Amino acid sequence: MSRTDAPPNRTEQISPRIAEFAVALPAADITESARQIMRLSLLDWATVAICGRDEPVARKLRGLVAGEGGTAEASVIGLDTRLPARAAALSNGTTSHALDYDDTHFIHVGHTSVVVVSAALAAAQKTGANGGAFLDAALIGAETACRIGDWLGRKHYDAGFHQTATAGAFGAAMACARLLGLDATKAQHALGIVSTRASGLKSQFGTMGKPYNAGIAASNGVEAALLADAGFVSRPDGLERQQGFAETHAGAFRDPNTVLAGLGEHFVFEAVQHKFHACCHGLHAMLEALTEMRMQDSPSPDSIAEIVVTTNPQWLRVCNQAEPQTGLEAKFSYRLTAAMALCGIDTGALASFTDAICGDERLVRLRDRVRVETDDRLAETASRVSVTLDSGAVLSREHDLSAPLPMHVREDKIRAKAAKLLGADESAELWRIVCSLHATNLDDFTGFLGRYTI
Repeated sequence: MSRTDAPPNRTEQISPRIAEFAVALPAADITESARQIMRLSLLDWATVAICGRDEPVARKLRGLVAGEGGTAEASVIGLDTRLPARAAALSNGTTSHALDYDDTHFIHVGHTSVVVVSAALAAAQKTGANGGAFLDAALIGAETACRIGDWLGRKHYDAGFHQTATAGAFGAAMACARLLGLDATKAQHALGIVSTRASGLKSQFGTMGKPYNAGIAASNGVEAALLADAGFVSRPDGLERQQGFAETHAGAFRDPNTVLAGLGEHFVFEAVQHKFHACCHGLHAMLEALTEMRMQDSPSPDSIAEIVVTTNPQWLRVCNQAEPQTGLEAKFSYRLTAAMALCGIDTGALASFTDAICGDERLVRLRDRVRVETDDRLAETASRVSVTLDSGAVLSREHDLSAPLPMHVREDKIRAKAAKLLGADESAELWRIVCSLHATNLDDFTGFLGRYTI
């Protein structure tokens, strides 16, 4: 495409509509079902952030921001002191994604809450916002990330950009814009600032760079909103203009009227997927299918001749490490996690993913019997598994994560996960605090996070 050629739908701007939605949507118009999903995501975010605070990447980021110091504005998980909002967002965004056990939205294949909640919490503490304003801003930011990620499309993701960090940064900026009380014009400038700041590459998957991507995005969102609040002027259409973010980052320029349909009336964020296995979300449909097979058919691992995993082809460049050598790499391996599931190893337990498990002889033997195939007719949220036994018998299962869960079932599963990670009493107290946020300030919530220092 030449520089004079306009990409499709360039005349249909997305930034003004996103900015107006973010800062002007009345709180009374936000549906209770959307708020409840955000409460569950907040419970999940806090749980995985607390549990991730001792990870090497979390320690390194925390050490960096603590060493720099600065104005005491916002809480940093793992520290007993506050730091500037940008620094807190950088550290907390990284820490909460360190375990890769946080929620994912498949509308853009990104981890939404780790970026947006980390930024919103920092901005809420800096501005003295109450719990209800914080919760609503996080929801608005998450919705923004989903919508912009959908507009950028799979072309953007397939080119190698990590939507957690790219679309997530725009969502973080809008959450902060709402908390700072920006008008729509300044909110558009915040989008423009982010358009020249957002970054994050999928090539970092399996390294410390992946959680760092989330921290960068959260920090960028805080910075962009603060600069816009201070009168910093950018290209307000930096997201969609010629040589703007979408054009230079392989954006698909999907039809804004389709992508933004119902904006402010219903929340696509409600379809967020929470993780119940401590590994890449691309593996979860397979793991659910294999877990069901093991529970119902009880195949003996020693009697398995072959395992065929069929998945959507887009996951091959994300989580198909054939012979992982570290616990972190294991979180991105169809073959090893399939072997773990069939051997009855709890893939929902953080302690299961260690360097040692990658060398377990029994697991390695079973891992080497796994063949990964693709089928582009399968939804990205689905996997099909087939296990052939030495006897010639074939066992088959298919699972699709997009099958809706009733709200009470989702709540039960997320609270059970939190109880497993934090303990029953601590997780119950955290849930009580989250449920009361709409009527209180943030002190109880941040005070709970402050218990977990290193």
